[in-house]
Order: sequence, then structure tokens, then C-alpha cells
Amino acid sequence: MASLENINTAKRLVVKIGSALLVDAKTGALRLDWLKAFALDVAAAKSRGQDVLIVSSGSISLGRRVLELPSGALSLEQSQAAAAVGQIRLARAYETALAPHNITTAQVLVTLEDSTNRRRYLNSRATLGTLLHLGVVPIVNENDTVATDEIRFGDNDRLAAQIAVLSGADLLVLLSDVDGLYTANPKTDPDAEHIDIVAKITPELDHMAGEAINEASRGGMKTKLIAAKTATAAGCALVIMEGDVARPLDALHNGARHTLFCANGDPHTARKQWISAMKPKGDVHIDAGAARALAGGKSLLSAGVTAIVGTFSRGDPVAILGPDQEVLGKGLISYDCVEAAAIKGCHSREIERVLGYLGRAALIHRDDMAI
Repeated sequence: MASLENINTAKRLVVKIGSALLVDAKTGALRLDWLKAFALDVAAAKSRGQDVLIVSSGSISLGRRVLELPSGALSLEQSQAAAAVGQIRLARAYETALAPHNITTAQVLVTLEDSTNRRRYLNSRATLGTLLHLGVVPIVNENDTVATDEIRFGDNDRLAAQIAVLSGADLLVLLSDVDGLYTANPKTDPDAEHIDIVAKITPELDHMAGEAINEASRGGMKTKLIAAKTATAAGCALVIMEGDVARPLDALHNGARHTLFCANGDPHTARKQWISAMKPKGDVHIDAGAARALAGGKSLLSAGVTAIVGTFSRGDPVAILGPDQEVLGKGLISYDCVEAAAIKGCHSREIERVLGYLGRAALIHRDDMAI
């Protein structure tokens, strides 16, 4: 099956883990045996040379047990308190499980604003990229200690899709309480049929998606379809599979039942198309040497910039113009217009002296550029 190839060949893999897999619903205790087995999956992926990111729920469930909060719905303040207590325990659990495999972990807490605000988006992307370059496995969760409804993702399916887009992942695996997408809810309809592969998400598929079938889960199949739309549009394939098995990624590798949503192209091409479609808020004029460097796939350094035109903030799209005033491409700039104008023509080693702080070496990184 196509996903067997995906799990082996993906350069960057995101795995979403829900609370029900990590925390025992009756006792509120961590399911340590499951986590230790999953750590073997992560170690196997790393041994194949794959980058791995984990989007994990569980902080509130772990925290409410420690705080002895009552069962049932929690107030916002109680949820945030439980998350604050549980986050440190969740991070420690992953660190302990992966350390025997010589895998370093990092905790990354995000809110919806971190993906919708372009400046925060660039910061988050740069941080994740650096962690992955250093061989670290980021453990990502929504920052429930500060997030309120207006800045929440609301469920980790959609958060996982945004992390997949943010990190340029090839494959997103949603570990669920069902083994894929069905024509109806398989727990209430005996005639429901399993769907193996989805080449394109149609309105008919949207109608098939029911509500959550597990009360411990915030999201249902609808949120998974939303996640699939986000991920596949960015060139990332998505798999929905049963997660409550020992070593779920190994099970997927060996043919466990699942639904594969096919990617539309690849992450690199999708990102370039996204940048190309943006309306520039300013112009960056460059010299012939910089133009040749960009044509060779290099990032744009401040030394090759001859002029800055327009008013823009860090992370805004700008047009890149060559010495003959032709538009060479577009990019997301790492400095605002005042800073960019101050460092134009400067070598990277001079940026700290001019700005008073150590900035990024690239004015526009090649990953944030469409030539």
C-alpha cells in the first residue's frame, strides 16, 4: 500500500497522540508501557534518518489527577492549572521514555496565534527547524496554560496538521481510536465500510464524517478531515489509524488497517506556491552577485541588497528585484523595513554592530523564498 512507502521514505514525520492513548481513563495514570513501546517506533524512524515531531495531548489529564480535580468538565482556570502541572510531567515522561535510545527531546508549546501571526510563524518554523537539524524530537502541545478560546486550535488533530505544514513534513500520522475513515460511524452502524485511500477530499466525504465517537476525545472524524485538508494541501500525506496497539508505527509498516489521504504534490513545492501567491508589501532590490546566488538556490544576504522600498514588518512577503528592475521572485523577510534598510549592503558579521543585537544571517532564507 502507498502508506507503507510513505512511512519508510518520509523525510519528516509528525505523529499525533491523544490523551486516551497516554493516560488511563479510569485512574488518570500515565500508560507507561504503551509509551515505552512507542519510543521504539521513534527510535526506528530516527535510525532510518527521519526527523520526528510528536504532537501530544495529555497534560490536562495528568495534571487534574495530581490536583485531585473532580471528574467532568473543568472551568477555564482549572484546565489551565491542570495543564501547568501536567505539562512538566508529560515532558518528563517523553524524556524518560526516549532517553534510553539516546534521543533528546524538547518541549514546544504553541497557540493558534503562533501559526496565524506571520512573525510568530517564522519564529516557530526556525526553532523547529533548528531542533530537528540538531537531531532533537520536539514534543508539541497547545499552550493550555495561557490559551483562551479565541487563540485556541481547539483540538490536536488540527494542531498536528499546522505543525506538519510549519515543519514541512512529508507524513502526518493521527493515532486514533478507529482504524481509519468509514462511510458511517462503525461503532453505531454495522454497514459502515472502511475507506483505504482518499485521493481527494470531496463534499461527500465531509458528509460521511460524524461527531466524536469517544467522549475522552475533543475531536471527531470531522476534525480529522479538516486536518487532512490542511496537510494534503501543503504536500503532506496523512494517515488515520488505530493507535491503541503496541508500536503503532511498526504496525503501520507491517500493513495495519488505516486510511491514507494522498498529498497534493510535495511540501517544498506547496510552500513555494503559497509564497508566490502572496501580495508583496515591499520591494528588496539586489545586485547581480546576489541574483546569481539566488538562481543557485542560496539565501538572500544583506550584503547583496542595494535598496529597500515600502513599509513592512518582519515575516511579511516582499518582491525581490534584480539589477535590471525585473522581479526575480518573492520571499518572507526576516527583518522589518527599518532594520532591512539599516543593514542593506552589510556583511552578516556587521549586523550586530548596526542593529545592536545579533540578528539572522539571511535577510530572506531560501526556504522562505520562491524564485
